[in-house]
Amino acid sequence: MPRRPLARRTFLRGAAQAVIALPLLEAMLDDHGTALAGGAPLPTRFMTWFFGNGVLLPRFEPTAVGPDYPLSEQLAPLADVRDYVTVLTGLQNRCEKIITHHEGMTAFNGYTMVEVDGLFSKAGGPTIDQLVAQTVGDATPIASVHLGISKHVSIMDSGTTMFALSHKGPNEPQYPKFNPQEVWTELFGAFVPRPDDRALRTSILDAVRDDVSRLRARLGKHDNQRLDAHLDGVSALEKKITAATPICTLPDMPSEANVDLKGREPITAVNDVMSDLLVYAFACDITRVASCLFIGGAAETVFSELGQSAGHHFHTHDANAQDLVHDGVVYIMERFAALLKKFKAWEDVDGKNLLDSSIVYCSSDCAEGISHTIARQPIILAGHGRNQLIYPGIHHQVTPFPFSDGNTSDVLLTCLRAFDPTAASIGGGAPMSTTPLREIAGPAFAG
Repeated sequence: MPRRPLARRTFLRGAAQAVIALPLLEAMLDDHGTALAGGAPLPTRFMTWFFGNGVLLPRFEPTAVGPDYPLSEQLAPLADVRDYVTVLTGLQNRCEKIITHHEGMTAFNGYTMVEVDGLFSKAGGPTIDQLVAQTVGDATPIASVHLGISKHVSIMDSGTTMFALSHKGPNEPQYPKFNPQEVWTELFGAFVPRPDDRALRTSILDAVRDDVSRLRARLGKHDNQRLDAHLDGVSALEKKITAATPICTLPDMPSEANVDLKGREPITAVNDVMSDLLVYAFACDITRVASCLFIGGAAETVFSELGQSAGHHFHTHDANAQDLVHDGVVYIMERFAALLKKFKAWEDVDGKNLLDSSIVYCSSDCAEGISHTIARQPIILAGHGRNQLIYPGIHHQVTPFPFSDGNTSDVLLTCLRAFDPTAASIGGGAPMSTTPLREIAGPAFAG
């Protein structure tokens, strides 16, 4: 049957203000399935992911460069997504002011902090996620979403630099939400029917049943199968789904609220729930940009699940506790890997997965916590953003250990040009970059 294009931002609307978001369907694509019906490219997503207090460089950096690099002790948890991971080492963060920890955040925006006074500072300019959101944010209901996992942020620092990973500018921090229920409300609350006092209430699916019938006539066979899976409760559909097809079933509000139990944070549980919510939001094009503050800069997060009783930041400053620091970094990479595995497991409408269509930028507030150094500040890139970045991933070492050179902001500009090929620079002052790192560019990179 001839296919008539369907607008990407189509919703099913029925009585009682019921609204259901649709997944990306083939009817929303062009004839080749490589772009949206109107000619716009398929969605590319971007995320920043932060963990405080750095790593242990000798146990973090791979021992060989290029493709097929060996995963180090601290990168071993990424084995299942190894092909999607590029590791960048030997770079220099060129921040012009040194406070401890604050300067490391330059790796997310390319600007030296402003209004510096002791351990107080504000971000010097917009972060990379907000620059990407300026380019793609208008295409989705929510321009960007900001998640937080560990609530135990620094008790010594002040200002905005250390408490928000995302900033629209020096005085516009985008603070993270630490409660998954609040994140669910922000992302999906608009798609839930408002409660009323009627004794007999119409279900969402009943409310949109007539709309479903009209929509069905506009869809081809495969899209009807996807719609069948998406509206699992709709009866008497013409065909039953015959293969595992990605669906966008509205998730229930999670029971997890990130509440400490006897002083212990449920970090793994919160990370899993937040990751699930973000996967749905990306897959259903509710947003294309996100940030995640896993543990804050200089934060005293206690990894109680590892049997630790003191804060991770405290351990980094104890020369005799570096094995505990190592255990903490491995745990952090396990949680990062859990997110990436969920991305990899979700099949997009074009048959690829969310790592194929996303770029995830991961770094810390220093290279090593014990010295606060921002030389050789490591950066991990996951995903390739529809071939904007190199795939399979590589280990690109700018300068051999223990030296550092180059500019961490070059990586930021590479990521920005994946979304805005016209971007001439990123950042300001000494950390500014006008040169993308072409060694990590993919075949679709036009910057």
